[in-house]
Amino acid sequence: MTQTTRIPATVITGFLGAGKTSLVRHLLENANGRRIALIINEFGDIGVDGEILKACGDEVCGEDDIVELANGCLCCTVADDFLPTIEALLSRPEAPDHIVIETSGLALPKPLVRAFNWPEVRTRVTVDGVVAVIDGPAVAEGLFATDVAAVDAQRAVDDNLDHESPLEELFEDQLACADMIVLNKTDLMDGATRDKVAGDVLSEARDAVKIVQTAHGRIDADVLLGIDAAAEDDLDTRPSHHDGVDGEHDHDDFESFDVDLPPTDDPAVLCARIEDAVKAHGILRIKGFAAVDGKDMRLVVQGVGPRIQHYFDRDWEAGEERASRLVVIGEAGLDQAAITAALGGV
Repeated sequence: MTQTTRIPATVITGFLGAGKTSLVRHLLENANGRRIALIINEFGDIGVDGEILKACGDEVCGEDDIVELANGCLCCTVADDFLPTIEALLSRPEAPDHIVIETSGLALPKPLVRAFNWPEVRTRVTVDGVVAVIDGPAVAEGLFATDVAAVDAQRAVDDNLDHESPLEELFEDQLACADMIVLNKTDLMDGATRDKVAGDVLSEARDAVKIVQTAHGRIDADVLLGIDAAAEDDLDTRPSHHDGVDGEHDHDDFESFDVDLPPTDDPAVLCARIEDAVKAHGILRIKGFAAVDGKDMRLVVQGVGPRIQHYFDRDWEAGEERASRLVVIGEAGLDQAAITAALGGV
């Protein structure tokens, strides 16, 4: 096959809480007739992002077109999980028009792009583009910045900024591999802040990489798709902190665990408890579902740092367990018992 007949694949990368799921959900709801297959790489044992996206009810991208790999880092399990998934999608009677891969916030993009050179998929799929989604307000506050000294200085007055250099290296690797950068949450920044963040981010990107400013991940599918980068063919132009070590890496600095909760009668009280736990224990990311007494709809809870969001996404289905469960993600050494108690776990 020629490049024009290969199925394009877009890799959506970005740090924890940047808005990747919001962007992908908006894409599915506004696919302009494209049949999109979605691969989600969830970090944690419960498929939070997958369940949120499956609830969108889009006719073009049905539940059968969404494949979740709940195994942590996609780039660590290319041979065991990713390649068989791609081959299964390609073997369907009706192949997708486009494949979208939402990586976990901890995934290095370059090893994943390299996997598209494997003989099993190289002649059938091409990386249309790598899109890095950036949390604008977080970058503006100095989170995941390249200036480690500045992060350390801010850490003295805010425990939420206590991030080690591996987080910054991951942020830099995602920018360096990107063909497009989506500066998200611009509605939470003024014009001067947006311009400064855009300039700082572009200084870490490759030449000619474009930046698109968005709020709530709303971006036109025709902008996001069709970049035609063939990223697997120019890996040498995408530097990584992990180059020279055969693409190997580990995530021993991070861990995740699940917390089961009783139903709540007040979402605001639940979110306040989560916010207190995040501040007290240095949790990087927390997300999940909750059952609310007297409500027929499922409550989605998501947070990065101290910013906790919640909303009702769909009705509980007949026969579905009205479970309340959160996945907690943080740096290694989390006090799981204390966090579980702080969250009111059962």
